[in-house]
Amino acid sequence: MSSHEPQNPEARPLMLGLGWFPDSLGGLDRYYRSLLERLPESRGVVIGPAGDAPERVEAVSAPQVALPRRLAAFRRASLRAADRTDLIDAHFALYALWPMYSRRLRDKPAVFHFHGPWALESAAAGERSRLRLGLRRALERIALRRAQRLIVLSGAFRRILVEDYRVSPWLIDVCPPGVELDRFTTAGRQQARERLGVAPEAFLVVCARRLVPRMGIDVLLDAWAALSDELPPGSELLVIGEGPEGERLRARAQEPGMAGRLRLLGRVGEDELIEAYRAADVAVVPSLSFEGFGMVVLEAAASGTPSIVSDVGGLPEAVAGLDRSLIVPAGDAEALAERLLRGARGGLPAREAARSHAERFDWGGVVKRHRDIYTAVLAGEPRRRPRVVYLDHVARLSGGEIALLRVLPHLLDIEAHVILGEEGPLASRLAQAGVSVEVLPIAAAARDVRKDSVGVGGTSPLAMLQTLTYVLRLAARLRALRPDLVHTNSLKSGVYGALAARLAGVPVLWHLRDRLADDYLSSGGLRLARTAIARLADGVIANSRSTLSTLAPSRRNRFAEVLPDSVQAPEPTARPSGTHEGTLFGMLGRIAPWKGQDLFLRAFADAFPDGPERAVIVGTPMFGEEDYERSLASLIVELGLSGRVELRGFREDIWPELASFDVLVHASITPEPFGQVVLEGMAAGLPVIAADEGGPAEVIADGRTGVLFRSGDRLALREAMTVLRDSPAERERLGEAAAAAVGDYAPTVIAGRLQALYERLLGDRSAA
Repeated sequence: MSSHEPQNPEARPLMLGLGWFPDSLGGLDRYYRSLLERLPESRGVVIGPAGDAPERVEAVSAPQVALPRRLAAFRRASLRAADRTDLIDAHFALYALWPMYSRRLRDKPAVFHFHGPWALESAAAGERSRLRLGLRRALERIALRRAQRLIVLSGAFRRILVEDYRVSPWLIDVCPPGVELDRFTTAGRQQARERLGVAPEAFLVVCARRLVPRMGIDVLLDAWAALSDELPPGSELLVIGEGPEGERLRARAQEPGMAGRLRLLGRVGEDELIEAYRAADVAVVPSLSFEGFGMVVLEAAASGTPSIVSDVGGLPEAVAGLDRSLIVPAGDAEALAERLLRGARGGLPAREAARSHAERFDWGGVVKRHRDIYTAVLAGEPRRRPRVVYLDHVARLSGGEIALLRVLPHLLDIEAHVILGEEGPLASRLAQAGVSVEVLPIAAAARDVRKDSVGVGGTSPLAMLQTLTYVLRLAARLRALRPDLVHTNSLKSGVYGALAARLAGVPVLWHLRDRLADDYLSSGGLRLARTAIARLADGVIANSRSTLSTLAPSRRNRFAEVLPDSVQAPEPTARPSGTHEGTLFGMLGRIAPWKGQDLFLRAFADAFPDGPERAVIVGTPMFGEEDYERSLASLIVELGLSGRVELRGFREDIWPELASFDVLVHASITPEPFGQVVLEGMAAGLPVIAADEGGPAEVIADGRTGVLFRSGDRLALREAMTVLRDSPAERERLGEAAAAAVGDYAPTVIAGRLQALYERLLGDRSAA
């Protein structure tokens, strides 16, 4: 393995590990060795054996020795290194705890690598003793309290520290592992397949895992069995690894449909592992729980092989930058089988793309990050960036939530932490984007109160009580976090979040994404929102001039500014050549009466009662609007559009949908606060037809970057669609102009404007 000259020789870490790879097989041990060998200024202590460890690593005892003797030996070795170290870098609580609190080491600063929740992992592995589990959790907590900084491999494990261990997010650094790019390479794929006896046309899958229940090997075998008649001849699944499940899995290999299609190779050397990765078409990591990151994903990718992974722990973060479709639900054999089949039919990233993805995880960057952390800890430097807590009542991928997700990774001068009121896809997407997140659940009765039902007689006493209870819980959490600012991202989170922030003594920036008007809110909700903003918000940002115009001025609000949402233009996609035959009109977004899907269908039927034109509606109802969705299905039949109009439901990745459209229609019958979908359509290079009021009318220059029609006017919408159907050249002109216009809405641009508003608000408060 390679080594580097120390850049900060004064930072000499004492790395307290567990075992030494490969004498001890485990992700922690492999990571520990890889990091230590690249830090020549470090010293290490591990439980032996450690056959090829350098002299600066002391291997003590052995795993089979009684625990008290192991602990004492580990402590003595740690103390012997005390005079040659400046700080402690602990990797496993059981062995590190005693040395960390010993007299000769307790005054030295410490960092702690959190490789996973030891007690919870033990429970998942079958440990049932409450006493032992409780002791393990207590040891973890004591060790964590000793550290000045904590290092995790993924945002998923940062979230465990924040939610389960109540560690401050400001003390946690996410530092993904590196991969040995000079050892795991793409060269020699064909030779590797020949040595394994794999036919050129066969589909080869590899899974390298320890054979224990939580690794999900049974799920993979179930998926593989379901594909027995769907794959090319000679296709095989290679399972590499050993463990207590080995015998049972070998028995499964003899079941009908598995013989000749499954090979259990047991434990293999690293050269054989690399060869298996090179030979394979795809790797699978089907873990069911507690996966810190998945170094095997990077090793396979460096060998040119993409991995299909379950949505567990840090695994989604390991592949999200390559292809999000590689993530499947944990424990879902059917979904895994479907994704494998799609892969066998060509639906996998290119081997070059997999390698390029792995090259983002170079060990040189990992080592530099650790040295920077060590130096900061030794210097005792406080973090100087403003700390902002963001609040949202939901975790669904709706307009405001997507807007938040897009801008947060670009706020480089802010320490951001998001608190969501429910579990959902936004939480995992934020973690994958490197944003700290936790879920502080709010009762569904309070969270899902409809905007048009707020007020006397509309909101149940139970919902009001639950909301007030949540305000108190959130205020306590904010007092513990001590942020510089609270940024509320939705109308509901604005109300409860502003109250909680005031109780905690933290200033509030209210992000107004909803129009404060009686065509959008109930009278009670309108009064509540306006009163809360006027009396509780220190600053207000609105997503459009239309939204801001509904806000009454208040002397408490230090400013009220417009800040639009952002959009990141996708990679260029080949579009249909474009003739009027088969023109596809699409709508995208939440299914709701005010969004005007029924208006769109009626205008489409008027314009194209028959012919090749087609329409697509992509989206799903969110707040009890399923009846409206069912009414749309009935309307399609009533208008004679069956077979020409499709309700596609929810799509997390909207860009392929937009790429299939010829024209995007946005037909809200109530003024849209902003209309993020309009911006997305423009970024995709589409001509967009939108109502001439609200946010879309501010984004679109009529006739230049899109087409505006009189809001709610079916005949006007019909005319706009007909014109664009008849003029492919006009569609192309508008699409090109739209794509060029969205540069002003780039996430980096919007993030810079938001950062300036934070500085303005915090500066005003400090000067007051």
